[in-house]
Amino acid sequence: MQPNLITATPSAYTYPLLIKQLLVNSLSLHGDQEISYRGEMRYTFRDFRQRIGQLASALSTLGARHGTTVAVMDWDSHRYLESYFGIPMMGATLFTVNVRLSPQQILYTLNDSDAEIVLVHADFVPMLEKIRDGLKGVRQIVVMADGQAVPPTELPLAGEYEALLGQASPGFEFRDFDEQTKAATFYTTGTTGDPKGVSYSHRDIVLHALVAATSLGAQKEGQRLHREDVYMPITPMFHVLAWGLPYVAVMLGLKTVLPGRYAPDLLLKLRHSEKVTFSHCVPTILQMLLQGSQDGKQDLSGWKMIIGGSALSPILCEAALDRGIDVFAGYGMSETGPIVSLAQLPPGFDSTDRRDEVRMRCSAGRPVPLVDFRAVDDELRDMPRDGQGQGEIVLRAPFLTQSYFKKPEASEELWVGGYLHTQDIAVMTSDGFVQIVDRIKDVIKTGGEWVSSIEVEGLIAEVPGVHECAVIGVRDEKWGERPMAFVIRTPGMAVEPGAIRERLLGHVDSKRISKFAVPESDRIAFVSEIPKTSVGKINKKALRELSA
Repeated sequence: MQPNLITATPSAYTYPLLIKQLLVNSLSLHGDQEISYRGEMRYTFRDFRQRIGQLASALSTLGARHGTTVAVMDWDSHRYLESYFGIPMMGATLFTVNVRLSPQQILYTLNDSDAEIVLVHADFVPMLEKIRDGLKGVRQIVVMADGQAVPPTELPLAGEYEALLGQASPGFEFRDFDEQTKAATFYTTGTTGDPKGVSYSHRDIVLHALVAATSLGAQKEGQRLHREDVYMPITPMFHVLAWGLPYVAVMLGLKTVLPGRYAPDLLLKLRHSEKVTFSHCVPTILQMLLQGSQDGKQDLSGWKMIIGGSALSPILCEAALDRGIDVFAGYGMSETGPIVSLAQLPPGFDSTDRRDEVRMRCSAGRPVPLVDFRAVDDELRDMPRDGQGQGEIVLRAPFLTQSYFKKPEASEELWVGGYLHTQDIAVMTSDGFVQIVDRIKDVIKTGGEWVSSIEVEGLIAEVPGVHECAVIGVRDEKWGERPMAFVIRTPGMAVEPGAIRERLLGHVDSKRISKFAVPESDRIAFVSEIPKTSVGKINKKALRELSA
């Protein structure tokens, strides 16, 4: 026996960190709290617990057991929220399928994950039908619908979601098991190779929820979450468990609004009718919401919003602040739970220079509790926290993914040296704020210098007439690489390459950027659309292929 360990008396209960424990307080104190789907149907947390039991009973009848993988393909609905709890609470694994991937990629992930049961919205049945012959392990399909007819199919249908729940008992017994049991999995796509499976245990999810709630609740005012907030996720629930925040909302007993399929008019309508005060999304969604409310009839003040997935640009941040949105950035990735830092203003912050405030809100922020957050060189030595020394972000935390599913070599590469490697280059300041410089693969190496594509994008976005832009490095015989900008003009406004270059050269004169960061006129391309990934990030791989 090891010395100095606590010995539990035989009758003591060892409390495992399981997802079911997130419901204990909310059901006891907030059983009458409301969950709303599109404002069209609503029920209480107490009803939610009954439906979770019915879901587990129905899945058990279909053969789901401890360790079975159950895939979900749905819009952001009450059904998805029920799956977040009911599936892992019975010891099965929730697989949140990225419905924006190509059919072949979805087929790969369904097979690779060993999914046996699929809960699928009627909208996605035709896509599943196309890949039916390639499905290896799927034996049962449950269709979810919002009133529409189920398309004809030869898929192995077990029934319709609501009908199955209606026949099932709510009294399913959610027993204890090892907190390291795999609770959820999903797939992250890179620039090369097949999608990689990322998994989280019950322990990971519970600890992430506790850390996120602690950090968001620690602020005195602004950039915070509290029990009177009304929560509406605008990050797809298939993407990193909607950043883990639905678990936080349910744990705290918040009114929760699920918007279904994203449409700007509906999101703005729900914001008003349901009195939503807290959301999170990617920059493109925020921009869409601002454009959709330009008539001024929508009061957006009091809406707190975390922005992640891509960099929050200063110009977009200012536009949101002007509309009364308490906007701030968060940082993380699929492999990190995901939240590891938040751009909350520090205690006592009071600057008369709005640029300081915007800079802080647009940064990656400061690490949340329990996260060992470092910027290091190739030898894992810490870079100086002077706002200048650039290093890769490496992490340790109690909720990071431990490996990629069935990919041991990629897993070791992720964790080389005992730290999770993010592939993001950043600088840190003495007060702990982190500024992402670029992805390692997106840094432009030109003229013997490293140029941040993110910084150049932000400066171009400030030029009047620029609606959106993306910057990549393209091959150059003399300099190795040179920056190339893809620009979308603001409707009704004219902007030419000369204006963009003039603005950037002004920043060269003030020594903010290097002369090598300024693209030549023939490398400023005006486009009608910038390609995005399935989760709304700029797809720089597609841009590189376009420019090749």
